[in-house]
Amino acid sequence: MSSQSNVTLRPVTTDDHEFLVEVYSSTRADELALVPWTSEQRHAFVKHQFTAQLDYYAKTYPTASHDIIMSGDRQVGRLYVARLDHEIRIVDITLLPAERNAGIGTYLIQQLLDEANRTGKLTRIYVEEFNPSLRLFKRLGFSPSEQQGIHLLMECKPQSTPRAVT
Repeated sequence: MSSQSNVTLRPVTTDDHEFLVEVYSSTRADELALVPWTSEQRHAFVKHQFTAQLDYYAKTYPTASHDIIMSGDRQVGRLYVARLDHEIRIVDITLLPAERNAGIGTYLIQQLLDEANRTGKLTRIYVEEFNPSLRLFKRLGFSPSEQQGIHLLMECKPQSTPRAVT
């Protein structure tokens, strides 16, 4: 279990590009294992897709924060959050595979839910219906509000008292 006191965020810099590509690549590993490409072709595809995703996020959520998730002095993932008028949108939260299921994601999402409770905002995130993190979001009080293809828009309404994490 990761000590949450070690978990911090720091803004993304231009020096983080290769790490961010690595984080993104970890989300595509299973599907890329199915294609008969060379490692160079896979890497080129991942870089292209990552750039397209980043461009989309920047255009759709121009004021969003984009942070590197740190555990102590180690980079372990990324968090992209848009604070909109009536909601906190978790645009992307991804941890490297070796860092998952250690409480880091729960801790960070709980921090965002606490912020949402203080400001009276909804918290929302799109999750693919087969993504294992769907269980985490349900456990933290999110429920589906709409579906677009394989993507579920999960939302959590603000509460007057902070929720307990179980």
